[in-house]
Order: sequence, then C-alpha cells, then structure tokens
Amino acid sequence: MATTADIRNGLCIELNSDILKVIDFQRFQVGRGSGKVWTRLKSTTTGKVVEHTFQSGHAITDVRVERRKFQYLYPEDGAIVLMNQETYDQISIQEDLIENVKFLKEGDVVDVLFHAQKDTMLSVELPTSVNLLITYCEPGLRGDTATNTLKPATVETGAEVRVPLFCETGDLIKIDTLTGAYMERVKK
Repeated sequence: MATTADIRNGLCIELNSDILKVIDFQRFQVGRGSGKVWTRLKSTTTGKVVEHTFQSGHAITDVRVERRKFQYLYPEDGAIVLMNQETYDQISIQEDLIENVKFLKEGDVVDVLFHAQKDTMLSVELPTSVNLLITYCEPGLRGDTATNTLKPATVETGAEVRVPLFCETGDLIKIDTLTGAYMERVKK
C-alpha cells in the first residue's frame, strides 16, 4: 500500500476496479484544511482520461508493472504487430488503444507495460520523440519570417505535422510524440 505522498507521473494505481496511470498531479493546501492531491489519470483499459482529487495521506493501491521492449513490425487490419525483443514473441494490439500511433514507423522500439502479478498488458508507451523524414510540404515564401508561421507537412508515416517555413521536402525532423509538435531539424 502506498499513500498520496508516493504519487508521481507514470505511477499505475488501482481505483474503482480499474488500473489507471498518473499523467499529471499537483499537491495543494486550501486554507486551514488538510492538503489535497489533484491527479489526471488515464485508464489502461478504456483510454479515458479522468481527474480525481485525493486527501493528503490517503492510502492508494499501487500496481507493480513491468516494462518490456517491443519492436513495431507492421500494421494489420486496424491493429499493429509488435515483437518482444527478448523472446521474439509477437502480439497484436488495436491501433486505437495507442496514443499517437501515427508517428510509429517499422523498426521503432516501444515500451509495453504489463501487470506484474497477472501478466496482462496495460498500455504501450512510444518514445518521447521520433525522427521522421518530410515526404511532402509546400515551399515557404521567401522573406515571410516576421512571425512564427507554420505550414503543414506530411512525414514518412503519413502523419501531418505543422513545421516552420524553412523546412523542405527531404528534411529530417524531430517530433514530440506526446503532443505531435515539431521540435527541431535533425542533421543527416
């Protein structure tokens, strides 16, 4: 058993007979009352994000999880096929259960969280950023640099990203997989 003092980002807890992952949290004190811990939790079964507030010192049931490395092989009928890096076993996961799957390309390695006691899959975590090649974008207008203007670009996985005007077709860019935002241009 843990308490609210143990809450951190990425912690998996059991609440209302569901396993939830802490996305964000904040501790605060209101007047003379006891402190509270506000959390944003994501369900590992449905993918819904809920907010929950705990009293400080409240007991929570933490879930022991294991991270296993899997390699993305290929898409298959609305699902993706992943291969365990150690045992070479393959599993199939529905695409809608994975956030921002559009940034995955063949050969990328992802972390799959498993419930340690039950050995069931909880969620799939993409790397924090990926390097992708721009396959198509409109040319930028010369001299239009007074503002931080962005233009749409299609990357090699088929996803569309907003990039600065100086980016061109054939550039390698770094993308934040959490927000889908352009981070920087990468040297080849």
